[in-house]
Amino acid sequence: MADLVVRSRRVVTPEGERAAAVLVAQGRITAVLPYDADAGAAEDVDLGDTALLPGLVDTHVHVNEPGRTEWEGFATATRAAAAGGVTTIIDMPLNSLPPTVTGEALRIKRAAAAGQCHVDVGFWGGAIPGNAADLPGLHAAGVFGFKAFLADSGVPEFPPVDADQLATAMNAVDALFVVHAEDPDHLRDAASSPAYADFLASRPEGAEHAAVATAVAVARAAGRRVHILHLSAATALPLIAQARAEGVRVTAETCPHYLTLDAAGIPDGATEFKCCPPIRDTANADRLWEALADGLITCVVSDHSPCTPDLKRRDTGDFAAAWGGIASVQLGLPVIWTAARDRGHTLADVVKWMACRPADLVGLRNKGRITPGADADLVAFEPDAEFVVDAHALHHRNPVTPYAGKRLRGVVRTTWLRGRAVTGDRAGGSFLSIDKES
Repeated sequence: MADLVVRSRRVVTPEGERAAAVLVAQGRITAVLPYDADAGAAEDVDLGDTALLPGLVDTHVHVNEPGRTEWEGFATATRAAAAGGVTTIIDMPLNSLPPTVTGEALRIKRAAAAGQCHVDVGFWGGAIPGNAADLPGLHAAGVFGFKAFLADSGVPEFPPVDADQLATAMNAVDALFVVHAEDPDHLRDAASSPAYADFLASRPEGAEHAAVATAVAVARAAGRRVHILHLSAATALPLIAQARAEGVRVTAETCPHYLTLDAAGIPDGATEFKCCPPIRDTANADRLWEALADGLITCVVSDHSPCTPDLKRRDTGDFAAAWGGIASVQLGLPVIWTAARDRGHTLADVVKWMACRPADLVGLRNKGRITPGADADLVAFEPDAEFVVDAHALHHRNPVTPYAGKRLRGVVRTTWLRGRAVTGDRAGGSFLSIDKES
């Protein structure tokens, strides 16, 4: 007997959108039947015309706990994720103390997260100078791959690697490497200024292009998979396309802020818009949308990177001094749906970019899709409903977001994790690893 059946006239499956009844037993989807099928489930939920999506998979989230929990923590980050229809996150290895660069650091992080997670959580490891010997053990312990910076990360305990050090790391372990691709030789120190244009000029497109070329060259020589994180500069797209045509296993992601925000519209002193790499102009965003539609950019993830309001220097509006990061794990789905719909895309496209492909990137084949055998991670999503973003109503720890006051389309009504509604009063998430789920 099924524990739950969720019916909708708009179920987004891998085969497309259709009316269906999704049966759930013991946390898994057991069948996808016609909408009016007699399911005999203990609980029967009929959404009518409200869409049913698979839970989103966000492979780029900075939770920051332990060590900088005042910035964000597992309880708040995962509650925000669930409220935004995200049922799986992969936590980045930096901004926590210690960073996840050794097996012991991974143990400490898991201990900090235990009992606090409202969604399923996996972990990236970190590749920094001198820790290549730690990488095989970290991978065996279940991290999904290794993050490396080619430029300053912003925190001293997670230094960048150069091309030789990245090669050493890649040769130490057969794993996925995810790279923050900005070349330090192309970056300039930003002068203290409230003008966004001054900050943008300090991180030109050429910095991303050069760093992508480095990452691709190292991956080609090592025969490893490489994933370009938070691509903002569309000028690097032909390089990625050429490398893929030559057989290099390279993929790329982008983020909601690069697709929907415009450098020209950022007010002076609005440091909530600062991120690295930076938000660029609308012509650049148009090219990112084209690459997403063509499959050259494979997925859209948040790069949720919050901090305390004082670190955003909102009192002075100084872009040079402000922490670079955007908090958006709860808002990614409506932000992208609002823009995607206006561009003629469908809910199936959004699900592909934000659920299925991120799951595939890290090998979670039972996530990000509504199909028999998959985890019953589901989202009731009202695509035509609108709301205005109230930063203080969001669940992440500090109420700072560049989307405050924006009118968005698409409201998450209910999120189910393994067939149980996430209500915020029970931390029912599990830890995930590359080899198994526990």
